[in-house]
Amino acid sequence: MMLSDLSSTSSDEHDVEPPRRPARRIRFIRDRENPFELHDDVEFKKRFRLNKTTLMNLVHLIGDATEPRTRRNKSLDARAQILVTLRFYATGGFLELIGDYMHIHKSNICRIIRRVTSQIARLSRQYIKMPNNNQELMATKPGFFQIAGFPRVVGAVDCTHVSIQSPGGPTAELYRNRKGYFSINVQAICDSELKLLHIISRWPGSVHDSTIFNDSPLPVEFRMGRYGSGFLLGDSGYPCKPHLLTPVTVNQMNASQEAYNRAHIATRNTVERFFGVLKRRFPCLKNGLRLKLVTTVKVIVACGVLHNICKEQNDEIEDYFEPIEDEEEDEFVFHEGNNNNPNYAVRNALIATVFAR
Repeated sequence: MMLSDLSSTSSDEHDVEPPRRPARRIRFIRDRENPFELHDDVEFKKRFRLNKTTLMNLVHLIGDATEPRTRRNKSLDARAQILVTLRFYATGGFLELIGDYMHIHKSNICRIIRRVTSQIARLSRQYIKMPNNNQELMATKPGFFQIAGFPRVVGAVDCTHVSIQSPGGPTAELYRNRKGYFSINVQAICDSELKLLHIISRWPGSVHDSTIFNDSPLPVEFRMGRYGSGFLLGDSGYPCKPHLLTPVTVNQMNASQEAYNRAHIATRNTVERFFGVLKRRFPCLKNGLRLKLVTTVKVIVACGVLHNICKEQNDEIEDYFEPIEDEEEDEFVFHEGNNNNPNYAVRNALIATVFAR
């Protein structure tokens, strides 16, 4: 090879450009709209299921715990985070859709929902509680009595299923209910004004309603006399007890038993209406939740807390949306045996006195 060839080769090598690094991605933070100021009162409530006054009360309750430490990168304040969470409760939609509406990335949406939901659920001891003194008991019983003349009722109990995605793992099938989909079986007790008094939201969908009730502290509290001579009303999926009265299910009923059943159904219907109002206000409970189980349980409790806060604020949802019917009726019915069973003593006494025909 000649010298001229070597020099030309060397010059060609120097002419080759080094590989370019990919252009650095420019981070773009979108301007966010403020739904609180963008919508009027009616449109705001349709989108977030709470009015503006109730929202600001909620900000006052949990704002300090959710407020960001700094304002770097246009961080969301407490009110904006609560609005994101309420929007999820009001739709139950995919996180991407909520992010598109609020101009927030999906990953941030997930963290916000988890954070705010935990703070709202922590208010359950303050806003969800059974009547625990004579004054509260005396205030609860007349409301039920005015419905159909049923005395001494301190609450109506029932369960409803909240659909979830398959939790996976070896215990996933425990969450498949009798209708074939995965769910959490939620037990609730409400008063005559549809205020939530007690909630349990941790049981898989395959667990029966009576099992949830028997495992709760309520039977022991009633036997200890914490609620005086009061009792709960439940459907035929529960066994009749002195503290839990169910309808009469014998084939041939007399006039007194029929009168008892009519009053029982009308009075216990409050818990059915409660579930309808709760799922109408927060459609995520009707449409199903696609979150981790620990977050799902907290979302259910948080919705119950918000329902009671709205009741205290006279923030009614029926003015905007019709309540939906809860379709989760239990197919299992406890068959009654000997009418002399001690568990039927309270019910028999009511039939023979209050509902005698």
